[in-house]
Amino acid sequence: MIIGGLQKFSLLDYPDHIAAIIFTQGCNFRCQFCYNPMLVKPASHTQERFERKGKISNIGASNDGQDQKCHPLISEDDIFAFLRKRKGKLDAVVITGGEPTLHQDLPEFIQRIRKLDYKVKLDTNGTNPKMLKDLISQQLIDYIAMDIKGPVDKYGIVTGVNADLNKIKESITIIMKSGLPYEFRTTVVPDLIVLAEIHSIGKLIKGADKWYLQVFKSDIDLVNLDFKNTKSYSDSEMKEMELLAKKYVKFCAVR
Repeated sequence: MIIGGLQKFSLLDYPDHIAAIIFTQGCNFRCQFCYNPMLVKPASHTQERFERKGKISNIGASNDGQDQKCHPLISEDDIFAFLRKRKGKLDAVVITGGEPTLHQDLPEFIQRIRKLDYKVKLDTNGTNPKMLKDLISQQLIDYIAMDIKGPVDKYGIVTGVNADLNKIKESITIIMKSGLPYEFRTTVVPDLIVLAEIHSIGKLIKGADKWYLQVFKSDIDLVNLDFKNTKSYSDSEMKEMELLAKKYVKFCAVR
């Protein structure tokens, strides 16, 4: 596993659990609003800029400018030494990114976590339905969070790549039929998603258990710096979107 960072404690990222967060490095999306550019494009960000965020420690750096050749500053041995030490104080691990399902050794990595009796939550962009199937069939994950980036006709604009929408839709179906607790989430960025497009996104996940609309944060480094300090939607605008979204799912909230 290429591990880009570790957040040692969180009460927010896994519902009703005290968790550590492991950040994998590398992503196949280039979402313009992404606030983890150091994980998506680590070669473009120095250690100093990363540490200045004060959120995660120990990001890797690339020797040759290619995302695939990044070398982590956190080893798996260090991760598991930490998890063994925190048994009884933490009860879960969140694996996020980047995009964790890009890593072919993810199942083996999670197996080692499970042997320490931690629950595991996976964050994903849904581009690797085969990996999702494997993790679910092997009973390696306990909770899934998938980002729904935008309406179908704007997925490429939001993600910055030519996304395979068939795989996105397949992952949605897999998650909704998994029998596991799950959530979908959409970061609502002005100029990328407008009120009427909540209908289009809602149709993608119609009948889902949970859908969170996330307020866009622009006061930090982003993949597309043109969006930095862009004004977010107001509370009333987000509430209006929430009311629309509730027509498609069992539960929706703004966060």
